[in-house]
Amino acid sequence: MDDQSWRHPDPQAIVQMQDVVADRTWLVLGGAGVSTDSGIPDYRGPGSPPRTPMTYQEFVRTAEGRQRYWARAHVGWSRMSGAEPNPTHRMLAAMAHAGRLSGLITQNVDGLHSRAGHRDVIDLHGRIDRVICLDCRQVTPRAELHDRLALLNPGYEHRIGEIAPDGDVVLDDTTDFEVATCLACDGRLKPDVVFFGENVPKSRVEQSYALVEQAEVLVVLGSSLQVMSGLRFVRAAHKQRTPVVIVNRGQTRGDDLATVRIDAGCGETLSAMLRGGPQSRYGSPDHVFR
Repeated sequence: MDDQSWRHPDPQAIVQMQDVVADRTWLVLGGAGVSTDSGIPDYRGPGSPPRTPMTYQEFVRTAEGRQRYWARAHVGWSRMSGAEPNPTHRMLAAMAHAGRLSGLITQNVDGLHSRAGHRDVIDLHGRIDRVICLDCRQVTPRAELHDRLALLNPGYEHRIGEIAPDGDVVLDDTTDFEVATCLACDGRLKPDVVFFGENVPKSRVEQSYALVEQAEVLVVLGSSLQVMSGLRFVRAAHKQRTPVVIVNRGQTRGDDLATVRIDAGCGETLSAMLRGGPQSRYGSPDHVFR
């Protein structure tokens, strides 16, 4: 991990954040930087290697593309499914339970906010623990597909490769992998997530915009805002003059829209910010810092 990942937030920036959020209820927009402390790498953080994720068009167009995706995803699933919520997930869940959040929109697909006990999360890009059939639209648990793939490809999941942000693993040769099809219609199976080049479902976008419209403050955690699916909500908040706080390691595409900008990790920043004010105000019990 590079030195920047351990950067402590500037104390003056923490004071500025406290002044902005004050007694306001937060709407949180989270990105990959929220889950890096759970061992899930991000796409664009400082020190992240260049990555070329599979596009939706490539996945649906060729059987070879689906074979490559599912081979890599099968190996990576054990690591992704074993990831645990980190202090950031737990702090946000505690704040939500105390009524300090008006909503949480996550661009992550790992489901860790829900596992931390957070209810009513908007999973903007879907959930990696579900599988959808592109032909009959049936949705099934990812764990069931993993077991089927293990039977079709004995020992394959033990192959070694670098884990990528979406839970797959980099493998050079996947031509010997056997892909499973839908049990209901023999159709094409895809993780129930939004691929690059695919549109976010309209209902999720509308629900997110509705939260932004009513937000007292928008707090962006761990997102570079390089893709429009997240940046549009920051732009909407700024347009209606809602304060925007951005916490992220490295620059973001929304920096010029931020009321306060903190270049640091999410966990370190939330811990410093919450400890700096009355615990009862933010509803953060001591156990979330352990």
